[in-house]
Amino acid sequence: MNDTSADLTLYDVAVVGGGPVGLATAVALAQAEIRVALIASRKPYPDNRTTALLSGSVDFLQRIGVWERCEDKATALRTMRLVDDTRRLIRAPEVRFNSEEIGLDTFGYNIENRELLIALEARAAECPTLTRIDDDAEAIDVTELNVTIRTRQGGVVAARLVVGADGRQSICRDAAGIEVKRRELDQAAMTFNVTHARPHHNVSTEFHTPNGPCVFVPLPGNRSSVVWVASPAEAKRLMALSDEQLSDAAERAMHSILGRVSVGPGRHVFPLAIEQPRQFAKNRIVLAGEAAHVLPPIGAQGLNLGLRDASDIADLVIDTMTRGEDPGNPLALAQFDSRRRNDIASRTMAIDLANRSLLSDFLPMQAARATGLHLLNAIRPLRRIAMREGLAPTWRRLS
Repeated sequence: MNDTSADLTLYDVAVVGGGPVGLATAVALAQAEIRVALIASRKPYPDNRTTALLSGSVDFLQRIGVWERCEDKATALRTMRLVDDTRRLIRAPEVRFNSEEIGLDTFGYNIENRELLIALEARAAECPTLTRIDDDAEAIDVTELNVTIRTRQGGVVAARLVVGADGRQSICRDAAGIEVKRRELDQAAMTFNVTHARPHHNVSTEFHTPNGPCVFVPLPGNRSSVVWVASPAEAKRLMALSDEQLSDAAERAMHSILGRVSVGPGRHVFPLAIEQPRQFAKNRIVLAGEAAHVLPPIGAQGLNLGLRDASDIADLVIDTMTRGEDPGNPLALAQFDSRRRNDIASRTMAIDLANRSLLSDFLPMQAARATGLHLLNAIRPLRRIAMREGLAPTWRRLS
């Protein structure tokens, strides 16, 4: 097959990337009977990392027929507890956010990424207008009328619009000519799962340390997932510990609030950075997931932002094609860029500021952070605003 073949199928949209964001985008489009090609090799999920899906993400997964397939594998998150464990002179009070304060049964659910992917793949297999291409994109050529994707095994796919959900090293982003602002952080995150003697009662606890947060997020049963942000050297040291040694370290980190801890199989360490493209759409290509934003694992924003990318892409493509217009036209791309820019920029700024305030040795900064958390703890209307804003930006809730 080649790009001049008369019988080359021209898809409405091609999605590059088979992670949760790429799959969710493809399903949301195909559900509306849009012709979609999903280009990604089927690979087993490499580790046991989890994601705290906030209520907006759960609503989106329900709309595309995915949540019902994995809901029984997820654990409700009803309370978020922040504990200042910096041992500094100026410390913030403990703050607890309860979902019932804002009229919700739960803030969201924590689920293993592999279980979410299994559900997404099963739903994708049911969509008659979705063509699954079990291959990796290798080269992308953009023209005025369409985009041609050549795969590693020699296949060719053409589409009027391409969704780049292909991660940090996005070839879609490169093909579109979109530059990226990157800032490496002197931090690394270690992830693993634990079992514990006491029940978690659906409480997610985030200990703030001088090197970053250490978060224990509920899983089914007496289990929790752990995201431990530390200096690269400390993360390397923790990674080298035996299971028994890491169990002891995790129990100390959580001050034994869940009793005796036992580390399960599988751990992963990754360096932290902040990345943001200068544009989110250009030359018939739109970006989603980590191709569009990379953030530290604070406030459960990463994949939730990516699923909002998927939802907005689907909405705009469906609206554009309902009017009989080309989904890759410049006006549609400009609308997507504008819609995503405020959401991504505001989340990036908030997470960066929260991270900087935690790491700072500057006393006025520590005092400002402690004061802010004290006000959240003491003033219920302010706390409710913070909770609602953490789940989704105000403009999304009102639209």
